Amino acid sequence: MGVRRIVANIATDRIEEARAFYGELLGLQPVMDHGWIVTLAGDDVARSQVSFASEGGSGTPVPDLSIEVDDLDAVLQQVRARGLPLEYGPAREPWGVRRFFVRDPFGRLLNILVHEEP
Repeated sequence: MGVRRIVANIATDRIEEARAFYGELLGLQPVMDHGWIVTLAGDDVARSQVSFASEGGSGTPVPDLSIEVDDLDAVLQQVRARGLPLEYGPAREPWGVRRFFVRDPFGRLLNILVHEEP
């Protein structure tokens, strides 16, 4: 038996706002839409992962979602253009990532990150 994927489910009655936020900010596209549920995805195939944490690292709270991107500066530029307040960072962490925290329209804490080249 193998896990094929893990999907984060965020409860909201503002699906179009979710589509706009995650689609415009991160470039995610709908891969399933039944009206009452919309699943957005990127172009790449992601590994199934679940993290369990007592903190978010560097003394931060545990984020609801961690989203690895290929260009952190481009996403940060979009966040700033939208006037979204940063909850943390941007920061270069000792474990080899650059990241920042921002909240989505539903109050979920997002850890947006990129792994740095060694």
